[in-house]
Amino acid sequence: MTDARTHGSTAVTTTGGTATAPALLEIEGLTSSYGPVRALDGVSLSAEAGRITAVLGANGAGKTTLLRTVSGLVRCSAGRVTLGGEDITSAPVEAMVGKGMAHVPEGRGVIAELTVDENLRVGSLFRGKVGREEFDRVYDLFPRIAERRDQPAHVLSGGERQMLVIGRALIAKPRILLLDEPSLGLAPRIVAQIFGLLRHLVDTEGLSVLLVEQNARSALSVADVGVVLNLGRVVVTDSARTLMGDEDLRHAYLGF
Repeated sequence: MTDARTHGSTAVTTTGGTATAPALLEIEGLTSSYGPVRALDGVSLSAEAGRITAVLGANGAGKTTLLRTVSGLVRCSAGRVTLGGEDITSAPVEAMVGKGMAHVPEGRGVIAELTVDENLRVGSLFRGKVGREEFDRVYDLFPRIAERRDQPAHVLSGGERQMLVIGRALIAKPRILLLDEPSLGLAPRIVAQIFGLLRHLVDTEGLSVLLVEQNARSALSVADVGVVLNLGRVVVTDSARTLMGDEDLRHAYLGF
C-alpha cells in the first residue's frame, strides 16, 4: 500500500509492508473540471476488492466530483478508470449498474410519490431480472423500511430515506458501492447503524465500498484504507488505522 504525503510542496511516497487485496477499481491520473475550475487534478487511487476505501477531505477537496466522474456523471478530461480490469472511462452512466457499480449520491434522493417497494424496484431497472429474494434480502438488512414497504417514501425519516437509497443500490447486487456523504444530517446512532451494516456486507459478502465522507472519524472507524484529498489532489493514502493515529494529519486535513 502506498502512502503519498505532501510536505510543503514536495510529495513523498512510502510503501507499507501490509499485504493488499486485488484492486477492483483503479483510478489513474483522473482530471475533471467545471468550466475553468479544475476539481480533480491527476487523482490516482485504487479500491481493493472486499474492502472499504474512505475518501476524506474538506468541502471543495474534490470528493463528490471523484465519485461523479468514476460513475460517468461527469466526463474527465484526462485519466483512466477501470473496474475489474475493464476500462469504463467512457462508459455511459446507464451501463454502470450492469458492470457491477452502484452510486448513491449525496442527498438521499428517493422518489417521494412512490412507495418504498416501488423505490426499490427502480434500483433493478438496469440490472435485468431481479428476483423477490433480492428484495427480501434488503428488507432483512433494513427492518425499519420493511415495516414501511407499502408507504410512500415522503413519510420516511432522514435515516430511513438513507437506508432506502442504499437498499435500492444493493438490489442490483453491485460489486462495488459508491457512497457520497451517507452520514450527512443523520443522528450519530443512525450513522453507526448504517456504517456497521456496510462493514457487515464487506466482511460477510465481499462487497467493495468507495466511501466519500466529511465525517472522517466515523468513516475511518469502519474503513480499511483512507485516502485524503486536498484541492483536487491526493495528499495521503494509508491504512485507516494509521490515518486515525496521525494527529498532525488529522488536524491539517480532517478537522478532528
